[in-house]
Amino acid sequence: MYRQHLTKIDGRNLILYSRHPMEPVTYGPSPISVKSRANPHLRWHPLRGEWVTYATHRQDRTFLPPAEYSPLTPSNDPNFPTELPLGDYEIAVFDNLFPSLSLEAHDAPKLSVPTEPALGACEVVVFTQDPKTSLGNLALSHIDLLLQVWAERYTELGLRPEINYVMPFENRGVEVGVTLHHPHGQIYAYPVVPPIPQRQLELMESYYQKNGSGLLADMIQTEIKDGLRLVYDGPHAVAFVPICARYPYETWIAPKRPAPSLAALTPAERRDVALALKTILRKYDLLWNRPFPYLMVLHQAPTDGKAHPEAHVHFEIYPPYRTPNKLKFLAGTEIGAGFFAADCLPEDKAKELRDVVVNFSAEESL
Repeated sequence: MYRQHLTKIDGRNLILYSRHPMEPVTYGPSPISVKSRANPHLRWHPLRGEWVTYATHRQDRTFLPPAEYSPLTPSNDPNFPTELPLGDYEIAVFDNLFPSLSLEAHDAPKLSVPTEPALGACEVVVFTQDPKTSLGNLALSHIDLLLQVWAERYTELGLRPEINYVMPFENRGVEVGVTLHHPHGQIYAYPVVPPIPQRQLELMESYYQKNGSGLLADMIQTEIKDGLRLVYDGPHAVAFVPICARYPYETWIAPKRPAPSLAALTPAERRDVALALKTILRKYDLLWNRPFPYLMVLHQAPTDGKAHPEAHVHFEIYPPYRTPNKLKFLAGTEIGAGFFAADCLPEDKAKELRDVVVNFSAEESL
């Protein structure tokens, strides 16, 4: 992996990555000339026991611009600077112009509930310079590069004492609220372990202490033996619709070995995870014969400086579709009670995905 680090004209960080040596880039463009002074803060939710972030400046973020005005395409018009420079790089990472968390946050307001500055970081990860492709259609080695980028950002952001959890994610499709069509994702680096991974880690730790093995690792072995919900089974990685899936076509992707993060994977493990990810995303699109919307998150060990033998890095992908012409929206029982109601069986959806044949061209496999 090759990288170049630049400072944008407004002071934000920009990092360019490639599988090959790159021509030097000397200019980091920006749609603004002076860095915004975002100052988000946290408020404690007494009835849920968790923090809520308030970042009102995000109301001004770019919303579904025409393709020719996308801020994620390389700048080629001096009258319309974008976030990215011209160059032969393949992936770019930069500080979000509208962050929900900021390492510069300070002086939270005094209120009747506890408050804190929303310390953290929010980065945008542009997967490719091609605005018309998608993550699943990138070459396997390009996806492998992306996993390396995510691993590096996890490591570097996690070294900050203010940051205790780093989560890359991708929102794809207007159905899940995407505001820019260009293939990209984000990285949120939180000051605390958020509620969902915190609960996962508590259960994983309890299981590890009781059984001496990893909860997800044992689930994976059960899924492999059962086979009913397995969608991809490689030498080092698996993809399956979990037995407890809450969403139709929900899929988890993980290395078979319980590594705590992408940074802990061997090159062979990482490449197999990349192949599993590419396979699942292609199956989604082929299943519906159109771009398939989803939310994808990457769970890894906290970056709190402690050992987490219970942690097991894995992707969780949540597609919203229930039937070809009907969306699965969260309703009162899911949002108000946190009690999910599924109207399809994981085994059936796994079979639909298994039955989708994916053929990769030689170019896609490079």
